Amino acid sequence: MEFTVKANLIDIISKETYSAEVVISNKKITSVKKIEENLDTYILPGFIDAHVHIESSMLVPSEFARIAVKHGTVGTISDPHEIANVLGVTGVDYMIHNAKQVPFHFYFGAPSCVPATQFETAGAIIDSNDIDQLLSRNEIVYLAEMMNFPGVIYNDEEVLKKIASAKKHKKPIDGHAPGLMGEGLKTYFDAGITTDHECFGHTEALEKLKHGVKIMIREGSAAKNFDTLIPLLKDFPEQIMFCCDDKHPDNLIESHINDHVKRALKEGHDLYDVLRAASYNVINHYHLPIGLLKVGDNADFIEIDNINDLNILKTYINGELVAENGKSFIESVEAPIVNNFNCNMKQPSDFKIKSEGEKIRVIEALDGQLITHEIQAETLVIEGFAESNIKEDILKIAVVNRYNDAPVATAFIKNFGLKSGAIASCVAHDCHNIVVVGTNDEDICKAVNAVIKAKGGISLATEAEELVLELPIAGIMTDLPAEEVAELYIKLDRRAKELGSKLRAPYMSLSFMALLVIPELKLSDKGLFNGKIFEFTDVFVK
Repeated sequence: MEFTVKANLIDIISKETYSAEVVISNKKITSVKKIEENLDTYILPGFIDAHVHIESSMLVPSEFARIAVKHGTVGTISDPHEIANVLGVTGVDYMIHNAKQVPFHFYFGAPSCVPATQFETAGAIIDSNDIDQLLSRNEIVYLAEMMNFPGVIYNDEEVLKKIASAKKHKKPIDGHAPGLMGEGLKTYFDAGITTDHECFGHTEALEKLKHGVKIMIREGSAAKNFDTLIPLLKDFPEQIMFCCDDKHPDNLIESHINDHVKRALKEGHDLYDVLRAASYNVINHYHLPIGLLKVGDNADFIEIDNINDLNILKTYINGELVAENGKSFIESVEAPIVNNFNCNMKQPSDFKIKSEGEKIRVIEALDGQLITHEIQAETLVIEGFAESNIKEDILKIAVVNRYNDAPVATAFIKNFGLKSGAIASCVAHDCHNIVVVGTNDEDICKAVNAVIKAKGGISLATEAEELVLELPIAGIMTDLPAEEVAELYIKLDRRAKELGSKLRAPYMSLSFMALLVIPELKLSDKGLFNGKIFEFTDVFVK
């Protein structure tokens, strides 16, 4: 099939814009000719999310693509780390198989840290031999985020084997080193790691940039670093990429990488620098065959109304019109159920914390950040047990092993703000055990059991109600249409806020409270963990 598009072409390679006639034939750009016509619309390379966990949208890849193309996204660099922690290599294969059924450029990585640490229970292990086999495959284009930065710095043999495999197969290595500075930073990136998406401070990002690292400016549903990091684009345009990392379904329906682009342009950044961060820089770094509107390229591009409003009119992938004026032409794909969920229902007594001191360590959650702080507070003791102090917004948090029956890990957290009830989820990075925050043991137990009964999901419970969004695929995704998932998620999100939460995305924030590789204080199914020193710590201050 051959067709022609006439529009103002934004050439992000030569950094010029001109009226053009572009001919597409057999999925390729076969001709680009400058013309002397006044044209209303613009065409430019499609957007690419430089780092995303598709699973965090709670959608399978095919459904993610169906929504993303409406926002001008034509591809993603996807780390299947979440499903890999549940199902291992089988989970990676599941994502690849589903992704191949739709016209969209999914590029997957080999999950480098499954499990992320030895301090939590995962559903699977991917060792260095598995990594080598994955990296030998064409579908796997990079070694996904190396979260075990202490393992790199202190020469962990298994970690170094994984890095060596990436080098052997000549594939990039993604980084993950929040807050890392000084000699540790140098050692980490000298090992061959080339990117970082975890910068939460300008100074930290600047040091990494000067080391030659590519910085991904992340703006997701929970972690929001755009405002802090976007000034770096002016001085380091070739080293900046845009990513979401994690995107909940309601946010995905609203926007994707197009939001990064609009905001960067609104702040006055150079048009070509911004668009390169959204496509060209990603394509170059990962050696992707995604088109850039040059003769011989795949016909991957978008058409917009104007540079100021940047409304997506059409999205083309491999010469196929996949979205137009907010309507996606990608159809939903049947997704079989796979899972790994083996724990039994709990009792309220499982969440009791016997008082052992006058002061407790508390996880301080930070809105819009994945990092937490450690603070201390007085213990509220009732009949010999430490309880939630609703008045001081210090609530009980627990993590339940979903893979087998084991004692529940419990601690305390601040800033979730609930005045009653509990919220729970097994979308809980990285091992996807069940994490719950609540005001009392009965509601905590009720919310957890709703997730167990569904064999995966997010839930909310009070004395009078129980809400749940079931996620039967690996306990973290659903085969429902994105619009229906978003509607159910919005209902839970709204209800959590009605119960008192002031967090912008309480469920997304909840999902990171068991992520041990992000400092400072987190909770795994094995206990309270200090991510700065990579050791367990006591709930009670001795």
